[in-house]
This record gives sequence, C-alpha cells and structure tokens, in this order.
Amino acid sequence: MTQHLADPATHDAAAEGPAGRTGWWRDAVIYQVYPRSFADADGDGMGDLEGVRARLPHLRDLGVDAVWLSPFYASPQADAGYDVADYRTIDPMFGTLHDADALIRDAHALGLRVITDVVPNHCSDQHDWFRQALREGPGSPLRARFHFRPGRGTDGELPPNDWESVFGGPAWTRVPDGEWYLHLFAPQQPDFNWEHPAVHDEFRSILRFWLDLGVDGFRIDVAHGLVKADGLPDLGHSEQLKLLGNQVLPFFDQDGVHEIYRSWRAILDEYAGERIGVAEAWTPSAERTALYLRPDELHQAFNFHYLGTGWDAGALRAAIDDSLDAMRPVGAPTTWVLSNHDVVRHRTRFGSLARARAAALLMLALPGSVYVYQGEELGLPEVTGLPDEVRQDPAFFRGDGQDGLRDGCRVPIPWTRNGSSYGFGSGGSWLPQPAEWAGLSVEAQTGDPASTLELYRGALAVRRDSPWLGAGDAVEWLAAPEGVLAFRRGGFVCAANTTGAPVRLPAPGTVLLSSAPLTDPDLLPADTTVWWTA
Repeated sequence: MTQHLADPATHDAAAEGPAGRTGWWRDAVIYQVYPRSFADADGDGMGDLEGVRARLPHLRDLGVDAVWLSPFYASPQADAGYDVADYRTIDPMFGTLHDADALIRDAHALGLRVITDVVPNHCSDQHDWFRQALREGPGSPLRARFHFRPGRGTDGELPPNDWESVFGGPAWTRVPDGEWYLHLFAPQQPDFNWEHPAVHDEFRSILRFWLDLGVDGFRIDVAHGLVKADGLPDLGHSEQLKLLGNQVLPFFDQDGVHEIYRSWRAILDEYAGERIGVAEAWTPSAERTALYLRPDELHQAFNFHYLGTGWDAGALRAAIDDSLDAMRPVGAPTTWVLSNHDVVRHRTRFGSLARARAAALLMLALPGSVYVYQGEELGLPEVTGLPDEVRQDPAFFRGDGQDGLRDGCRVPIPWTRNGSSYGFGSGGSWLPQPAEWAGLSVEAQTGDPASTLELYRGALAVRRDSPWLGAGDAVEWLAAPEGVLAFRRGGFVCAANTTGAPVRLPAPGTVLLSSAPLTDPDLLPADTTVWWTA
C-alpha cells in the first residue's frame, strides 16, 4: 500500500533547499549512497534512511554538492530494490515516507541536494499492475502495459524471440496460461510497454510525487531501454551480452526514448530550484549519449566510456577528448565517474591504491560534473573473497550471465575502528566486512594528512574554491613525456603519470595537491597526479 504523509506539504527546493548559482549541476560533485550499505540506524544489519540521515554531516564535511540515493522503494528485493513493487512507498527495511521527508529536509539544511533513483524500464512481478495482468489473462487491458506474447514452436513452447537477459538466459518467462512476458533483467522484473499511454501517465505522476516531496532530481535507471523496436524482431546473434554498449540493439538505445525524456524535462522545468534528470544510458558512443542531453531533454548522463577506460595515458586522453567533444554541441556538461554499485571498485580495477588516488585527482580536475561512489573516498578495494552463501546479486545465481560479483562493491562501508561492523550499525552487516577495513574507516583516516579521505576532502575544497575548476567544456593539453597526461585550465595545471616509473617534468608553479608524496617538485612519481597553480 502506498504510504502518505499525515500532513502532506510540498517542498520548494529553491526556498527550502540549498541555495546555489544557476546551473548548479554543471560542475556538481554528486555522492552515490547505496542505502543498504551506508549506515544502519535500527541495528538489523541492513542500512536504512535514518542511517543515511545521521551520516549526512560526513558528506557535508567531505565537500560534495548532492547525494544520489539508490532505490529505497517497496520491493521484494530480487535485485536489490531495482524490482519496484510500489514507487510511492518506502520499503520497511529502509524506513517510512516520513524518514525520506526528514532526510530531504536535513540534506537541504546542510546545503546538500538530493537525487533519487527512478526505475522506469521495469517493475517487480509483485507490482499491482503485473499481478492483475496475470489474473486477467491473455488479451486483457493490464497485459497491454507489459510485453506479453504467445510463444513460438508447435505449442508455443519457445520464447517469442531470441533476446537474452542482461542477467543471462532468455529474456522471456512463460506463465501458466501459455503466454510469455519480456524481462531484460531478472524474471522478477517484467518490462513495461512504453507504447501504452497509461505507462506514460503513471511515471509522470511518480515524478511529480517525489518532486513535490522536495527531491532535486532523478537518476534514471536503464534510461536507454524503455522503447523496443517495432515487432520485437530477433537480434540474430548469440552471446548478446558482448554487444551491450557496443551497438544500437532492438531493445536498447532506440530513438523513441527521446520523446519520453522531452515530456519529463517539461515536468522538471515546472519546479523551482533547477531539478535535474540524469540518464543511465549505455550507448555505443559518446555521440549517442549526447542525444539524451539536448536542451529539451535530460541534464546529465553517466560517462560509461570513461568509467571503462584503463589506467593508460593514451586511452584516457582519447576518452576525455571524445567525451568533451560529444557534449559540447548539445551544451551539456560532461560527467566523470570511476566506480558505482555495478562495477568492480576502481582501486581493484586499476591494481593499486596509488593508481586509485591518482585517478581521483585526475577526474576531479576535469571540466564538468563528478560522481563519487560511497567508500571510494576511503580508498576501499573490491571485496573478492565473499563466500557463496552470503551473495545476493541475482546475476550470481544465473551462471550463464554476468560474473555475479557486484556484491563485492556493495559491502557496507566502515565508519569506526572498532565494533562488529566498524560503526555501520549495532547488529553487524548484511555482507561481511574484511578485518583490514578498520584501518580504512572514517575514524581512522580523519585528520591523517596521508589518508585517502583527507586527499578527497582537500581536493574537493580546492575544486570548490578555484576559479578554474568545475564547469567548462575543454582542457588545454600540454606537452608531456609518454605515459603522462598534462593539461591547463586557466591558472591551474594537472599532470598524471600513468607509468610505473618517476618522470622528469618541470613544475609549472606551486604545488596544490599530490596523490603521493613529492620529494622533488620537478619529478613526478610513478602512478601519481599533481595539481599546481601556474
């Protein structure tokens, strides 16, 4: 049942939220909170909204501009809340709508904006619409809001087409009356049919519900997946997972999605305070991503092309140039991200903490907006030794799909040196934390000038106060030895050495920050990024 506030009142983000200049989102540093793994207030081992609320001062002190909350809606949790049963209700494991209201108000009082996830491609198989569709049977009005089809073969025993689930196996599940329904993810996540006007109406209503509560924007899950090609044609290709993000597919990045986002932009623009839309759009190119960010569509899109780039100077420079070049014609800011709840943490991907620290300073020096995933400011590595019996990622249980290792980046983060969960909560944690995380906790790193936490705090303070960092659409590349990236932005210079050896590079000015200790200002250590005022 949908929850309601006892005394509903809308929030005006311009009046009650954080004050800011026009276009706050163009250079915002946005911190992703994965609620179940951030902080646990009630001691049940699972993070919750009250836990997030209590830890908001950490985000203020870190120096971020906004917090993005992964889903907290009512859900059977078949896919960590991305299977939504009710978009207007808080799942009891996370709290109540009153808790969400209090969190938004407290965040605004601390100068933080709040972005929430919206999941429009699919819902839970426990959503009222889908349950009624199953009851009503073939040809019913409710079934038209999803993709129900008869099967192929002699007795309809084969799926309607050859599409594969992102989590592995067929993208279709057969129900007892013989029809099949489409789910690009888990079987518990039936895809909506966005050709049906009721789906459009429902999500416009959902957006208004949360905007009225005061949220400052939405991260749109699977933004590229809502529209499917007419007739749901066969792809004609096996191992379809290898094609994701490499080409336009009949179920991803169809041009029809843009009409949806133009209608959503009109709603966002009705509200004061510059509410924004952020696309999670896996596309074949930065140019395709830019289409989601035309002036009458969304404001930002995640830069997966940059996230997928290794610790290599040539590849990084190409990704930076391609990203900036693609966004410039549509006037949108480029976004930069190194980690999130779906990928291996970048400390582990890049192979060392030194590289992770250097990559963070490089990213924070680039023009545009930055996303920081919870725990990366602590230098947390991926947890690779989780026993099978504690895993909860649905991909893990479908062996022909993804590697199923997303749990490793979702382990609850450490706040204190001591305690059964290092300050996460009084009742342990839903995934076990490594013992060495005591030394990586917020408590252990606070005040230590050599810590990763203080590096992030210092970098965000410099970025916030610098007249040259933040918004923009270009960098001036400087001559540098092979394996080194160096660029200027006004009176600021950033250089990153991606090689495994020190490199001689004359200092262009006064050192502001370095990801590793400097013994000689003209010598750039291995796997190190340095900021100078020039």
